Amino acid sequence: MVKLDILSDPICPWCYIGKAQLDRALMDDPNHPFEIEWHPFQLNPEMPAEGMERRAYLEQKFGGTDGAVEAYRPILEQSEELGLDIAFDRIGRTPNTLDAHRLIHWAGIEGRQTAAVSALFKAYFHDGRDIGDRETLADIADGIELDASVIMRLLDSESDRQEIMDRDRAAREMGVSGVPTFIVAGKHAVPGAQPPDLWAKVIAELKANAEA
Repeated sequence: MVKLDILSDPICPWCYIGKAQLDRALMDDPNHPFEIEWHPFQLNPEMPAEGMERRAYLEQKFGGTDGAVEAYRPILEQSEELGLDIAFDRIGRTPNTLDAHRLIHWAGIEGRQTAAVSALFKAYFHDGRDIGDRETLADIADGIELDASVIMRLLDSESDRQEIMDRDRAAREMGVSGVPTFIVAGKHAVPGAQPPDLWAKVIAELKANAEA
């Protein structure tokens, strides 16, 4: 097996697109060598704990509606090409994602990490749910066969908060400035959402090297 480390944030649309593209390549080659682990990276590490009304966030980040429309145009084009339903009009708040990253971490302990990432992407981009809300996160946990009551108790504690923040900071110190970032075999960094054919080539090369 070859380790594929993925740095991602569940409110990052390019991370959602990047995962969909990788998923296509993995479905086309079920015997791929990847062992996947997801790692925390917050797009907005200074976001207030309660999040921010989305319109105010867009005003602040893109200078208004026109700037946001221009920034999101390629995202919408790419998502339509992939058949992803990104419903920005349903998203009322931009959340702080620290607790969502904690959920991904705990899901990993139970072998449900990728399921958690998928569920968070769907909840945010398709359903417009506030994934900074702890009851929402507990409900998402229940949907991927984790114990929602345990997750709620963990969320109400300080459990693993500092670890997630430390891992986020370590990624930035390594030079990661945006996500998604894929790290193949602990050596080769592949930044950005990559098309399925690139992943197909990477998988073919890895298999050829293993056979050699």
